[in-house]
Amino acid sequence: MRARRVLWLALALALIVVPLGAYVRLSDAGLGCPDWPGCYGKPTPLAAAAEIARAMALDPDGPVSHAKAWKEMIHRYLAAGLGFVILCATLLAFATRRDRLPASVLLALVVFQGLLGMWTVTLLLKPAIVTAHLVGGMALVAALAWCVSRGDDGVAVAPWYRRLLVLALAAVGAQIALGGWVSTHYAALACQGFPSCNGELVPASMRFDGAFHGLRGFGEPAGGVPLEIGQLVAIHWAHRLGAVLVSLALSIVVVLGWRWPALRARLAALTLVWAAQVGLGVANVLLQLPLPLAVAHNAGAMLLLLLSVHLLAATRSVPASVRFGWKWKREAI
Repeated sequence: MRARRVLWLALALALIVVPLGAYVRLSDAGLGCPDWPGCYGKPTPLAAAAEIARAMALDPDGPVSHAKAWKEMIHRYLAAGLGFVILCATLLAFATRRDRLPASVLLALVVFQGLLGMWTVTLLLKPAIVTAHLVGGMALVAALAWCVSRGDDGVAVAPWYRRLLVLALAAVGAQIALGGWVSTHYAALACQGFPSCNGELVPASMRFDGAFHGLRGFGEPAGGVPLEIGQLVAIHWAHRLGAVLVSLALSIVVVLGWRWPALRARLAALTLVWAAQVGLGVANVLLQLPLPLAVAHNAGAMLLLLLSVHLLAATRSVPASVRFGWKWKREAI
């Protein structure tokens, strides 16, 4: 019971840390402290005030400022707190000899997430690393949500519906990764207008070659020159296509799952968050990506993932003897 309460605390912290990380990234504060784990080797931006002032004097429009340093370090402090709480949950799991494997996975995930945070800074915001850091944060939220949601009891559903839930969850995860790629390449405004993209439903100017690359410089393809607009349009358009596919998958999940009354409250919550997320995506394009809406879009993606995991964890496949009998048919109506 104590371990479960610690996991709930970890989930609450993660629900703060992940959107805060998005805020740090979207406000261009990712290099507010250009070293790691401290700030110019100091524990706080206050202690590094002189170094920050010198950096601002050399480059007033650069990535370093007192405000950006505080944003970055507050995120690091909370992330470190999250890591400590997960370490405590792991120690409790081993002390009680219960759920040691899930606890070990959580600990490994948060350690790797910390490494990605370090590499984000030391490798100067490589798009693949920054995207992986976002995906890692979302994966940690999903893993924590699974740990606190799972239990012996669950709503008995058909096996095909659970498989559908897994596919929908995978679609949501892939869409989050695409959204991270859009954000790290500043491609959110590459498509103007909605539902068309620069006046076309399928832009003729799209170029997928070089749009999805590995560990290259920020915003650069293999040749070392900035990405062209056609490549940015391709990145943005792929995210829009992903949104259509996720919407289709979640629609099927909600419609087919409504036959189980015990799932309806969860399905209604999933529908509301999904509708809000679509609205935020459209609003970000039409309003030219205001920071509050951009951060809210990231938070919405996190909530959509959390609810998808919770829905899967709240179900169980019904035994075959019941599934094909009269009792199953009656319960499914």
